[in-house]
Amino acid sequence: MSSKILVLPGDGIGVEVADQAIRVIDKLNELGLDATYEKELVGGASYDANGEPLTSEVLEKAKQSDAILLGAVGGSKWDDVERSKRPEAGLLGLRKELELFANLRPALVFEALASASTLKDEVVSNLDIMIVRELTGGVYFGQPRGIEDTSDGKKLLIRKFIMIMKLIVLLASHLIWQEKETTKLLLLKKLM
Repeated sequence: MSSKILVLPGDGIGVEVADQAIRVIDKLNELGLDATYEKELVGGASYDANGEPLTSEVLEKAKQSDAILLGAVGGSKWDDVERSKRPEAGLLGLRKELELFANLRPALVFEALASASTLKDEVVSNLDIMIVRELTGGVYFGQPRGIEDTSDGKKLLIRKFIMIMKLIVLLASHLIWQEKETTKLLLLKKLM
């Protein structure tokens, strides 16, 4: 069964990155992968063409796809555009509508490049980490769930992220279980 990929190049370097990723998909298809892809507009490119950073048609195609390849969105060209129409609103709309709650950000150093780092070789040598970042709370989508009074009479806004944090920990744990070597899990929560 063929996998259906929606390619959303976006803006700026995202277009170049997506073009190169498509070359990789084409090569993998030659080697036996069974994937089809379709390119659509998102972000500033979509705003310029349609007046919206994410059209309902593209959102529907995203919902029908097996995977989405997103380049990058945004740029100074759209700095003066109304906030709800800025390129980033297209990305946030995708995250919200597709219920995407985490971003995986791998970081590793190839031995041949260890000396190119501004850090000492022994610090970055064999660096291999995965950052699992929560995407749906905080400033973008976090909803106030309650307000408490502090001892000095000020109001404290409380956001409850218990469920999403459980999902993040479960995802990170799943990634750890796939590793062959001993792996540590470190949980950081930004308070502000």
